[in-house]
Amino acid sequence: MASEITSTEYIRHHLTNAAMCNTENGIAFNKACSEAGFWVWHIDTLAWSIGLGFLFLMLFRSVAKKATTGVPGKMQAFVEMVVDFVDSNVKDTFHGKNKLIAPLALTIFVWVFLMNLMDLVPVDLLPWIAGQIGATGFGMDPHDVYMKVVPTTDLNMTFALAFGVFFLIIFYSIKVKGFGGFMKELTFQPFNHWAFIPVNFILEFVTLIAKPMSLALRLFGNLYAGELIFILIAMLGLWQLPLHFPWAVFHILVIVLQAFIFMMLTIVYLSMAHEDH
Repeated sequence: MASEITSTEYIRHHLTNAAMCNTENGIAFNKACSEAGFWVWHIDTLAWSIGLGFLFLMLFRSVAKKATTGVPGKMQAFVEMVVDFVDSNVKDTFHGKNKLIAPLALTIFVWVFLMNLMDLVPVDLLPWIAGQIGATGFGMDPHDVYMKVVPTTDLNMTFALAFGVFFLIIFYSIKVKGFGGFMKELTFQPFNHWAFIPVNFILEFVTLIAKPMSLALRLFGNLYAGELIFILIAMLGLWQLPLHFPWAVFHILVIVLQAFIFMMLTIVYLSMAHEDH
């Protein structure tokens, strides 16, 4: 594929989402969506993220239903190890009482990990399959068929995850401290004097907004950079093999680490929301 188009077109093609939007002429895709405005759906991000979410639920549910008290099988041992790992981190970090936090942390860790793991799929494989399906089934030019298979390289996905966490932060801050307590936290810290209310509010509001921003941008930036390097390596043709393997091995650490960081920051932020000063 890289030999048929220029390097710039090759990179742009791989970093473009399959977009769907509603225009005056009905449903449109990609090129017609460039001027469609705000409501553009990245259908590849939605499909892969929802599919991987169902995979996580079905896999863990299946293991839970078949779990035995005797010597566990390999899959049960692996799932138990993941659950124990997440549970120990929640117990060490979260100091409130909330039955939601451990399942939420487990869901975030495994789901983000699975989405990140798609970065190890050869960059040309799934887009090529999508192009062949588009050409054979719909008579499309394969170069007009887009397929971005790593959901966490899409800002829409990382911000959606981060804003979900942000909503829980606000919800539990108000639930635990009351609306008045939450507002006092925003207006009387760090300087506990009425004269500094405007300064306190600016500082605390920026700190509050920085939480979802940092969650979303950190995850997006690391995975987007990793995917871009895989694309650049793929452009080398047969010479990519000596470089692809070591980068893939190193990137496994990034994939796991970013899922862990997103989970841990979520636990920390929600623990802070449960602190009643």
